Amino acid sequence: MTTFRGLRTAAATATILLLAACAQPAATGAAGSSPSSAPPSLPSPGGADDLLLRVASAGGFVTPDMRAGRLPTTSVYADGRVIFLGPEPAIYPGPAVPNVVVASISPERARQLVTEAGAAGLVPGADFGRPGVADVPTTQFTVGETVVGVEALNEARADDPQLTAAQKAARTKVKAFLTKLDDLTNGFQAQEAVPYTPEILAAVVSPYVHNDDSVGRPRTVEWPGPALPGLSIADGLKLSCVTATGAERDAVLKAAKEATQTTPWVWNNEGYAVRLRPLLPDETGCDALKSAS
Repeated sequence: MTTFRGLRTAAATATILLLAACAQPAATGAAGSSPSSAPPSLPSPGGADDLLLRVASAGGFVTPDMRAGRLPTTSVYADGRVIFLGPEPAIYPGPAVPNVVVASISPERARQLVTEAGAAGLVPGADFGRPGVADVPTTQFTVGETVVGVEALNEARADDPQLTAAQKAARTKVKAFLTKLDDLTNGFQAQEAVPYTPEILAAVVSPYVHNDDSVGRPRTVEWPGPALPGLSIADGLKLSCVTATGAERDAVLKAAKEATQTTPWVWNNEGYAVRLRPLLPDETGCDALKSAS
């Protein structure tokens, strides 16, 4: 077992949680605004990596490292690739590398999904209201060049008094579209989906904090990638990021088979908490994660 310096107290974790709780984003579309009747604007014809549609979570009561390393649920690209989160084993702690898979539809079907999203009300100015639910994520939709957020889409009560009848109806349409998208990805699971191998693997890095309630010292794994901790991605917090490609990426993925989400990674005799985050085709580096942290 490798020994290492620099373990921080568990009080740091509580501070991070409080900071994260204060940063929940608002949904796009303020109450009283008028939704656009125009269809969503698609990116002009370009590369295969152009993003057409994405569903992701934003905000909620999570730590900054979880926020920065959180993956979109589903992303649809111009060439028809559909990249989404596959099932995870029901164990704790979970695997170090999230189960990201990829399947394909036709480019025409991919663009049709954007049109269907617009028909479901995911357009600029859409009003989904603010339900009386705290500390839960916003479901964020990227539809063509439009980003729309729906607060507490799955958590709000059907009879929430803070929502108008029109807002409830708008949420129902969005839920129906999301169910259709889930049915699409669930249909891929059995045969067509294959593991997604990223060109770039990012790591969200923070000082390792030992859990005083755990028994003994945790098993460590030597970090085989670029020097840690990397570049800061959150002002005022000890949160940073590095990226690995080629042989370094492969070495990290190999080492991750012996790790979990809570494994201390060791670089230069120092312990770090590392959240591995495969970058998607439209993401090019740590800047893609900085805005989420």
